Amino acid sequence: MEGAVAGLLVVVVCTLVVLRSGMRIVNQVERGVVFRLGKALPGHRQPGITFLVPFVDRMRKVNVQVVTLPIPTQEGITRDNVSVKVDAVVYFRVVDPVRAAIEVQDYVFAVGQVAQSSLRSIIGKSDLDDLLSDRERLHEGLALMIDSPAAGWGVHIDRVEIKDVQLPESLKRSMSRQAEAERERRARVITADGEFQAAQQLANASRIMADTPEAMQLRLLQTVVEVAAEKNSTLVMPFPVELLRYFDRAARNLGVPDDAPAAARGEQVPDPRTGPSPAERGEQLVDPRTESPAS
Repeated sequence: MEGAVAGLLVVVVCTLVVLRSGMRIVNQVERGVVFRLGKALPGHRQPGITFLVPFVDRMRKVNVQVVTLPIPTQEGITRDNVSVKVDAVVYFRVVDPVRAAIEVQDYVFAVGQVAQSSLRSIIGKSDLDDLLSDRERLHEGLALMIDSPAAGWGVHIDRVEIKDVQLPESLKRSMSRQAEAERERRARVITADGEFQAAQQLANASRIMADTPEAMQLRLLQTVVEVAAEKNSTLVMPFPVELLRYFDRAARNLGVPDDAPAAARGEQVPDPRTGPSPAERGEQLVDPRTESPAS
């Protein structure tokens, strides 16, 4: 009886040892791929406790988190013959653990190599302006180029981004001079356009003031107020030309009396010492050499 109990205990202990050796724990960020006698079973084991057949099954865990893989700096020549150095970063994750464990030996290394070759290819197909300004389109094209072979490995490319574009120093100086010249050109165009608009407004204002002379007087008073507001000790008072024209018209309208001197009436006064000239007396001058009337 005691031997039977002892044997039963031995069987129970062996069973527990076997079960313990076949028990595995799969983390939340992993998936398990089971190989039974060297052959992969269909499907994968979900997170939690899973049991394997002792001495028959072997499980490989595959991480399904997003992997951030930096691409080393790649040097290439763009389509417009500019030598540049570009580095990027790839974000990818495993969507099919069975294929990732079977189809490729090291999917991280494989994705890195494909990313480097794709980056060099995209550099040769793009212009420098596209690398500097139109990066979103390049990101989409680069992700598509990497995702094509990676899809067969059970890997999905989430995103590819170009981090930096290194240019030669001579090209940087040339681009700086070009940008400076462009800004100067725009500044000159804006200044010329402002002067043109100002000239148009001044021409419109001059026509309005010509039709309404009182507007010039009001503008003069406004200028005086603006100058006086600055607390200057000296005030320069310009004399408007329209005021002189007003006095001239007023003098003409008043007229001059008939008994006023000839100079006041605008008549020419002869010199009393010489008297009136022969031309004023209506006499004809004679040339003494030819005794003929002078022309």
